[in-house]
Amino acid sequence: MLLEPDIKNQLDQYLQLMENEILIKVSAGSDTNSQDMLVLVNEIASMSPKIKVEETVLPRTPSFSINKVNEDTGVTFAGIPLGHEFTSLVLALLQVSGRAPKLEQEVIDRIKDLKGEYHFETYVSLSCNNCPEVVQALNLMSILNPNISHTMIDGGTFKEEVESKDIMAVPSTYLNGEFIFSGRMTLEEILAKIGSNPDSSKLNDKDVFDVLVIGGGPAGASAAIYTARKGLHTAIVAERFGGQVLDTMSIENFISVKHTEGPKLAASLEEHVKSYNIDIIKPYKAKSLRKNEFIEIELENDALLKSKSVIIATGARPRKVGVPGEEEFRNKGVAYCPHCDGPLFEGKNVAVIGGGNAGIEAAIDLAGIVNHVTVLEFLPELKADAILQEILYKLPNVTVLKNVQTQKITGTSKVDGISYIERDTGALKHIPLEGVFVQIGLIPNTDWLEETLTLNKLKEIVVDKNGSTNIPGVFAAGDCTDSPYKQIVISMGSGATAALSAFDYLIRN
Repeated sequence: MLLEPDIKNQLDQYLQLMENEILIKVSAGSDTNSQDMLVLVNEIASMSPKIKVEETVLPRTPSFSINKVNEDTGVTFAGIPLGHEFTSLVLALLQVSGRAPKLEQEVIDRIKDLKGEYHFETYVSLSCNNCPEVVQALNLMSILNPNISHTMIDGGTFKEEVESKDIMAVPSTYLNGEFIFSGRMTLEEILAKIGSNPDSSKLNDKDVFDVLVIGGGPAGASAAIYTARKGLHTAIVAERFGGQVLDTMSIENFISVKHTEGPKLAASLEEHVKSYNIDIIKPYKAKSLRKNEFIEIELENDALLKSKSVIIATGARPRKVGVPGEEEFRNKGVAYCPHCDGPLFEGKNVAVIGGGNAGIEAAIDLAGIVNHVTVLEFLPELKADAILQEILYKLPNVTVLKNVQTQKITGTSKVDGISYIERDTGALKHIPLEGVFVQIGLIPNTDWLEETLTLNKLKEIVVDKNGSTNIPGVFAAGDCTDSPYKQIVISMGSGATAALSAFDYLIRN
């Protein structure tokens, strides 16, 4: 038995939601992974009379496909979809059975209208919290359009395949045998990637909003909900819901919730926003802000939205080192998510740039997977909490280099080393290794506002205690502001503050 009793109880409740019978076709050998996969499939099949199993031969072994009884849907799992991919498996079972997806009709129509053959393959690691979104999106596309198929491939099971393709970041997706993208992507972003874009001309015809929220993270979601509850005509513009929360593996300081995971919280944010009469405009990115009769937000697709007030909640993104080799070897040894990409470096030597909490947590996590970790910190001392440093220094396969400046990430087709300068001696040193994880903090997503809003030297939006900016009617909240603490609970609170301030502004003007 592979499933824990509590997981099995939850699964039993989900399987009761199945609409019609499905057929799981299994391709298994005599190897251990195949036998474990068979145990999982048979265990699931035993829980519902609507699930049938038959043996077959698929391009990869071990693997299994999930199909309608008389129709192949193109949804295949190569490997054992446990860990973060277990949710992908459960959703596939339900959706293949006929359970309707929670998806806007406009997006469903765009998927069904795709012409041509689309055979997707996505390489994942089961510890990757970014991978399921891509897997679930492509599975759903396969179910809705018979010309689309998708195979999830566990890199831990098919190591030789991963190494032969030099895959050093997950998720990595291939279309018809050619690499197409790496990293997290929403369903809408994938559709845009293959040439299916929404009709953005309709955006220009939208009425003037009372409140327009820019950003779909904790601050933006909180702001939109608060203004909607005040009866204000509210819209939220977002590339995707969740923001940085999506890249957070474990959340244990969100008050009243002992433990949750980033993608789960992000999904809850979106679900909560959708429960109100809020116009959700995605996946779009704001390009400029100006104030005329109304506040005008221009999107990157040149559409123009108008509102009586605006709340900026665009969050932040990982800061880059800015040295030669960083961009060239991104996803070829340079990574920013140790949880996602760490397993791909099993048994190898890697470096972590950054001695703050994020860097030291990454080093501790990686030390349990890789052969050796070298931590590079610019300052004379690590900035991480004492308890993290205590754990770090007990690890036998970690070296800490302090007071050093990264000079270059080296390699040919992929990373083969890192060069740094000892700041006290000026000596140039080089370390041969195969991976570099950058963990040096965040940079606010405010580039598009430099000509309009007052920013501090860190490019953060300067706000007062009400979340007001230097432009009347424009407010800001969350990690894009000069708030000294970047925490989920603080972002949500600042989003609520900005929303209430926007309401006060509107009733007084």
